[in-house]
Order: sequence, then structure tokens, then C-alpha cells
Amino acid sequence: MESSIEEWSYLDAEVLRHSRSRKVCMTCHWFRHHAGPNCIPLLTCQLHQGLLAHGEHLTHRCQGWTDDMTRQRGWAPEVA
Repeated sequence: MESSIEEWSYLDAEVLRHSRSRKVCMTCHWFRHHAGPNCIPLLTCQLHQGLLAHGEHLTHRCQGWTDDMTRQRGWAPEVA
């Protein structure tokens, strides 16, 4: 059974690295945001099943960064 997103731990420096390019968590295929308790957004990495501290999604990435499918293929599967 999978754990709930609220139970995931925050990703640390062993996983995340500073990035000064467009290759940051926010532009990654694995990045998601979810409504957490009290509607406070939780920023998540589905690849590592971990949480991202607010702001880190703009300045960090991991070795598993992958271009988002929308940009990569030019389509949005949720619209199909």
C-alpha cells in the first residue's frame, strides 16, 4: 500500500542540486502540486516520492530531470 503524499519526507541535498537553467523541478515531468491540509499546496516529485520545500522547485533539480511530455511531444494528454 502506498503512503499518502502528506507522509512523504522532504528531499534533501543528496537528491537536489542547484540549477541555473530552465532544468528545474517546476519544468520536470515528475513535478506535481497537490492541495495539502488547509489547502496549502504541497510540491512533490513523483520520481523520488518526496516533497519539495517552497521555492526549491524554482532553483533545484535532480539527476532524474526529464522534460515535460507537453513540451517534449507537443501535446497535452489530459485534453485528449
